[in-house]
Amino acid sequence: MKIAIVEDDINMRKSLEIAMSDYKEFEVKTFKNAKDALKSLDATFDLIITDINMPGMDGIEFVKTLGGKFEVIIMTGNATLQRAIESIHLGVKDFLLKPFDVDTLIAAIKREDKIQKVKKNAAKESKKSDFGGFYGTSKPLEDALKIATKAAKTDATVLLLGQSGVGKEVFASYIHNHSPRAARPFVAINMAAIPDNLIESELFGFEKGAFTDATEAKAGQFELAEGGTLFLDEIGEMPYGVQAKLLRSLQEKEVRRLGSAKGIKTDIRVIAATNANLMQKIKDGSFREDLYYRLNTIPITIPPLSERKDEILAIAQKVLEQNCVKYGFELKRFSEESQERLLAYNWPGNIRELISVVERAVILSDNDEITPHELLLELRSGVNSDKNR
Repeated sequence: MKIAIVEDDINMRKSLEIAMSDYKEFEVKTFKNAKDALKSLDATFDLIITDINMPGMDGIEFVKTLGGKFEVIIMTGNATLQRAIESIHLGVKDFLLKPFDVDTLIAAIKREDKIQKVKKNAAKESKKSDFGGFYGTSKPLEDALKIATKAAKTDATVLLLGQSGVGKEVFASYIHNHSPRAARPFVAINMAAIPDNLIESELFGFEKGAFTDATEAKAGQFELAEGGTLFLDEIGEMPYGVQAKLLRSLQEKEVRRLGSAKGIKTDIRVIAATNANLMQKIKDGSFREDLYYRLNTIPITIPPLSERKDEILAIAQKVLEQNCVKYGFELKRFSEESQERLLAYNWPGNIRELISVVERAVILSDNDEITPHELLLELRSGVNSDKNR
């Protein structure tokens, strides 16, 4: 691991050089100020350790200049502790309060080293996989992906069907990334997350003065997705009155901002998704039949996680690694019994529920092994049983 130490105090700098020389796994370069460091830093460095109070450019400005290209550990005295805390907002993961002993510094470095190894391994595994964005694979998933891959090569509208939490946005992203539009924007909008009275302006934009609060013109999601893909999640929740305008935009390939008499030509690919029964909504009069058939050019039904058991442990392991990195924990593992419990559970909330369960288990576990007790699946099973009575 190649480390840069930036410290203006010559005694401190030399002390760190001597102490770090005992650790052959670390290659250490020291700099007396931030400007000197910036001249020499390149992609071969894995970690920066810097003081805050330095002449010329202080540690906070130094971190800002690095722009997130390197992981950073801050060294600080009591007088600058508040500034060190501010550095967290810049992405700094750790800081050491002076005076500190060498063991504390080495522990912080090794913690960062382990986190970086997890990240690199995750990146390698992602590159190895042909299932971009998917953490595991199974026969039902592969069958759905075969259809998605064929659809991706075209501009046909795709309708993703399946229970809540099965990964419909991941599928939409997969289709976009494997399409000729991959280099252009992927814009996702959730109909259920936007108040009914704002959906039209959010989708199509508005001109200045179109309504009371329209103090300036704003482009809608259709325009923002120009050349790329617009993902309309929870399409079944779209207000009936807006559906006609969406249908017209899809057929005419143009949108009209609120308050404008002029249409704007668009070149986008639309993917829609829902966990609702649209045919029932059509019967109920809450969803337009003509829009349904326009969106349903290529329907893809995504199976629930209960039918994709082969993916469960792979997804759980990937989420575990991500959360260990996220919360700065040592890398943890699932006990054999925990793995059995994960496989035996029915996952009514699908992948979204699995992600939630694993994140909580990572936080609650006191040791490096996650036990069934920390998964709390018994409690969840009880809740599900109550619902089914």
